[in-house]
Amino acid sequence: MHTHLTHRATLKMLGAAVETAEAIGQPQRIEVVDASGELPVRIRMSGSKFPSRGSVRAKARTTATTGAPKHRGPRRRPATGGEVTGLAGGLPIRIDGVPLGGTGVGSGSPEQDLTIARAALAAIGA
Repeated sequence: MHTHLTHRATLKMLGAAVETAEAIGQPQRIEVVDASGELPVRIRMSGSKFPSRGSVRAKARTTATTGAPKHRGPRRRPATGGEVTGLAGGLPIRIDGVPLGGTGVGSGSPEQDLTIARAALAAIGA
């Protein structure tokens, strides 16, 4: 049974996400956080957009703490200092029903962000 997100799993996720982003031709910012919202890994691919910098962390933390993908709701929630968002591109990381964290992807369209986030999850069987 999985009880936490390992550094090896996060690196595997990051590799799959970058590979998918390159395959679709959309440079991205990608972050993976553990269940507590702490950041084990992130990358800013060359050519990714600056405005996605803050939203990517908010996407990852929101999905890690709520356990649900975020596709609806306000873009940023002021009461949380921008740390909670409803922007697409964040998906929770769960293996065998155990919540392990969240991933946030940004710099492309909502569909591109989600495609890349799904590739990251698939890399570890989540």
